[in-house]
Amino acid sequence: MILPVYLYGQPVLRKESIDITPDYPQLKELIENMFETMYNADGIGLAAPQVGLNIRLFIIDLEPLAEDEPMYSGFKKVFINPRIVEYKGEIVKLNEGCLSLPGLSEAVEREESIRIQYFDEEFKSHDEEYSDFFARCIQHEYDHIEGKLFIDKISAIRKQLIKSKLNNMLKGKVKCHYRIKAVQK
Repeated sequence: MILPVYLYGQPVLRKESIDITPDYPQLKELIENMFETMYNADGIGLAAPQVGLNIRLFIIDLEPLAEDEPMYSGFKKVFINPRIVEYKGEIVKLNEGCLSLPGLSEAVEREESIRIQYFDEEFKSHDEEYSDFFARCIQHEYDHIEGKLFIDKISAIRKQLIKSKLNNMLKGKVKCHYRIKAVQK
């Protein structure tokens, strides 16, 4: 089932998420629905707060990028109760977008590499290191479960330049080709 993507201004996007247990109700169905929602929106990552749930869960599938970059082939993962335990490497600035901020793309600085501990959908534990675009995607989704958005990492000047777009989102004046849940005024 395709779920609505919560847009900028929804309080759920600004709350720190909580851990879940293996007996979380209908977890497998939720994960399937999140993948379906993400694919429908042409995304490569989606965090639970973006579908209205303050739980520490996000998904990533880089397969849509594999045609141009074969190294992304087969990178489809579920991250449950993740914790980034180490950031390292140079700070790299690249453009990012977000399904919860449709139409916005900004240059964001992030660490080049991370080490993350998490559980997969079978609640098997993992301790892995990622770098480059893999690390960037994980950090972006991880920020969502920490109550942060990529616009929190841009300069004050850039924030001022996108203020009208953000205000339009708050007013519900946004068009998307995917199902959304805008702020109700």
